[in-house]
Amino acid sequence: MTIAEDRLYNASHLWCLLEDDENVRVGISNNAQSSLGEIVFLDLPEIGAQVTQNESLGIIESVKVVNELVSPVSGTVIETNDKLTDNPTLVNDSPYDDGWIVRIRIDSAEQLDALMDASKYLDYIA
Repeated sequence: MTIAEDRLYNASHLWCLLEDDENVRVGISNNAQSSLGEIVFLDLPEIGAQVTQNESLGIIESVKVVNELVSPVSGTVIETNDKLTDNPTLVNDSPYDDGWIVRIRIDSAEQLDALMDASKYLDYIA
């Protein structure tokens, strides 16, 4: 199972990549996309929406199940991955790169302390 070492993870299998002091890119882990199966639809927040750590930021639907996307951080959505509208399987094909879901301007960097590093996430999913 491939795990990106440079990301932080929440218990709901979303990853968070700190891009600079205030912005993160968010997606789902390879483990999660593999469990979900083929992704067919994502319902994502609008740009400018406020999201709250450990609360829903959207919906991900696969051929198997519909799941909530639980935000790893609190902040303001500054970008969504528009490519996912026409090609949601990018989440399956490239969960750590082209299949990212949203970018968020975080409220506080301290909230990142509540997330798991790659090693702890590997233990969590083992």
